[in-house]
Amino acid sequence: MYESIKQSFAACFGRPARFLFSAPGRTELGGNHTDHQLGRVLAGAVSVDTLAAVAPNGERLIRIQSEGYPLCTVSLDELEIRPQEFGSTLSLIRGVAARITQLGHRVHGFDAYVTSRVLPGSGLSSSAAFEVLLGTIINSLDTCGLSAIEIAQIGQYAENVFFGKPCGLMDQMASSVGGIVTIDFADASRPVVEPLDFDFASCGHALCIVNSGADHADLTDEYAAIPREMKAVCAVFGKEHLREVDEDAFYARLREVRAAAGDRAALRAMHFFEDNRRVALQVEALKAKDFPRFLDLVNESGRSSWLYLQNVVPTGSTRHQELALSLALAARLLQGRGACRVHGGGFAGTIQAFVPLDLLDAFRSGMEAVLGEGSCQVLSIRPEGGILLEEAEA
Repeated sequence: MYESIKQSFAACFGRPARFLFSAPGRTELGGNHTDHQLGRVLAGAVSVDTLAAVAPNGERLIRIQSEGYPLCTVSLDELEIRPQEFGSTLSLIRGVAARITQLGHRVHGFDAYVTSRVLPGSGLSSSAAFEVLLGTIINSLDTCGLSAIEIAQIGQYAENVFFGKPCGLMDQMASSVGGIVTIDFADASRPVVEPLDFDFASCGHALCIVNSGADHADLTDEYAAIPREMKAVCAVFGKEHLREVDEDAFYARLREVRAAAGDRAALRAMHFFEDNRRVALQVEALKAKDFPRFLDLVNESGRSSWLYLQNVVPTGSTRHQELALSLALAARLLQGRGACRVHGGGFAGTIQAFVPLDLLDAFRSGMEAVLGEGSCQVLSIRPEGGILLEEAEA
């Protein structure tokens, strides 16, 4: 099954691979943009992954050849932040190695050939899968004893500090832990992770991720504006995160909030309060096997993201509103059944849909007729997070 990546490693590095590692993509099931405000999320690892064939190299270098990209080489003696690398694969490699070193572990050099079915722009968080993959490799090769939660935190650190993207922790946590998890980030240093046992297929629905065709390029400020505006709301109350702001106090001082932070920031805060509460209700529904209630909550979350969070249409965009069109088309094809919502960061990328199995063929063909062949992926939840799949004898 894995012969192709092993052959690619041997062709690239001139010797056989010793190890095979895997880290999954993730799907956000609840809590849109709540994680960076110390809120709750519901997420799951999915059945597409990023793979690496690996062998130690005996040098102070990490060399990674990702399929279709130039070779990346990072010296383990040069792990300082490099602003010129912001937004690059090199920055993630350097950031993960730097953080593990800061935590007191000695990182040794290795070579890796990486291939991925978690495509960039797929909405399944290819960056988090790559970060978790790197952390899992180093943790295994250097016997660091890091937990899945710690590997997720290391990935977030690399993305925030070295890559330059102010992301939350949901993506890395879902990829690292595996299965369906609900996470409460009230204590950022010690998030509470609770696994949930639930099978969507048993409820007669397929989990679909639909690529709208919109590109994430040039949207960095759109994403950064969400936590920035939420922080402006928090400043009115002398707090750092919306989880620390009393909701009743927010509404009591709404006029002041509008004056200080603006209306969009106020609406985004309203979304946080509602979606954060909604995650707990989604968890209750899944535990009670009340799938219709869960679907209602998914739809509510989608409406809140569109109306309040406003992460469906990029600011000022008129001709290109791919995500909005995809949501409208999905709702039409679902015929009042199932559920659909914006997925992940928003503005571009993907939507999520829970599709009744009897509508699945018509839904997929209807979406792909407009958005292109292969735009609708049917996924399942993967129980494992980042793992060592195979080890050859030395």
